[in-house]
Amino acid sequence: MNVIEIRHPYHQDQLPDEPIVLVLGFFDGVHKGHQKVIETGRKIANQRGLKLAVMTFNQHPSIVFQKINPDTMKYLTSLKQKEEKMAENGVDFLFFVDFTSAFAGLKPQEFVDQYIVGWHAEVVVAGFDYTYGPKDIADMPHLAEYAKNRFEIVTVPKETLAGEKVSSTNIREALSNGEMEEVTAMLGTTYETEGIVVHGDARGRTLGYPTANIQTKASVRLPKEGVYVTEILVGDTWFPSMGSIGTNNTFEQNRPVTVEINILDFHQDIYGEHVRVRWVHYLREQVAFPSMEALIDQLQQDEKDTRTYFGN
Repeated sequence: MNVIEIRHPYHQDQLPDEPIVLVLGFFDGVHKGHQKVIETGRKIANQRGLKLAVMTFNQHPSIVFQKINPDTMKYLTSLKQKEEKMAENGVDFLFFVDFTSAFAGLKPQEFVDQYIVGWHAEVVVAGFDYTYGPKDIADMPHLAEYAKNRFEIVTVPKETLAGEKVSSTNIREALSNGEMEEVTAMLGTTYETEGIVVHGDARGRTLGYPTANIQTKASVRLPKEGVYVTEILVGDTWFPSMGSIGTNNTFEQNRPVTVEINILDFHQDIYGEHVRVRWVHYLREQVAFPSMEALIDQLQQDEKDTRTYFGN
């Protein structure tokens, strides 16, 4: 897959000089609804002998339109994860457009002329709710007016699960509630975050449950605070584990939120490793325990519950 970064105004030599099937969307999470859109584009590309291209953005449009601080924006997928998922879905060209004020200022007709026709799109595929400007004049039903018969338009209907729309918004809500099975169902895969193993206060070791402290980027959307059945990727191997997201108030109040992973039957030093964590199943809430003994008892129960989960 060829990854191309685009900044407005772009240069024509940045683009492939051939007709393409162009799929449009932000694709945070690359969930089942997104996959359906990309799959639709892939089938059309295969039928016509064309390359499949996806146009997405390097940051969420609300950062520009709603003037949100980019440091507070939380994503379901990093750009790296999004790139990997696009490759898995058979994309040939992945365009990351730098969503700047200049790009956001394009009128719908200018966007179509420059970023669809100018990109040699023979067919455009997008979800039913895709917009390229103000919703009342730049939604999918209006696209034919701007296309002027220069390319075909395929609108993909919404994907539902148990009667509910599969969407990034609903996935974020499920994450905030710790509903990991629902998240997995909508994504089509277990939710993953990534980070670097850093030194913590080593208190877990004194409790008999040493943890890998994972430093995650501020832009990573974490699930609800609590204790989870997890898996952790170290090197090229996934290990069963139990994870904690929280402030560890048993020992100190008002601590920052940390991600700590206890890897079952694992005794390696992995400081400095880049790891990935799969958040498989929510076990319980974070609570402050009255004593270290009470905490150890709970950790033993958490381990038992985790091993039982993997055993099943």
